[in-house]
Amino acid sequence: QVQLVESGGGSVQAGGSLRLSCADSGLPWVYNLLGWFRQAPGKEREGVATIATGIGTTYYADSVKGRFTISQGNAGHSVYLQMNSLTPEDTAIYYCAAAWVLPRPWSDPNGYDLWGQGTQVSVSS
Repeated sequence: QVQLVESGGGSVQAGGSLRLSCADSGLPWVYNLLGWFRQAPGKEREGVATIATGIGTTYYADSVKGRFTISQGNAGHSVYLQMNSLTPEDTAIYYCAAAWVLPRPWSDPNGYDLWGQGTQVSVSS
């Protein structure tokens, strides 16, 4: 079964860092875009960052610019999210997602074709 698997979530104090990882289940192809979304309790799922696996173009939500860095690995089969200077507002379930075509806007979750199960990130003050 085709899937994305996230890891690296956990609990951290405000100001701390976490690194999330996501890998596909050994797909013979590479999606054109890999991204991270998050969903906090009672809120809609929002785009955090996306990377174009071919050319490396990145997209970030304004709320994470300068703090989070998205990168790819394993020839486009993995994606990472380095999160620094975390705040309690970053607390959410973080999901990895893949798309063939860049959605407009890039952060529209309806434009992504494959999703992981999510990993919890909790930031305490």
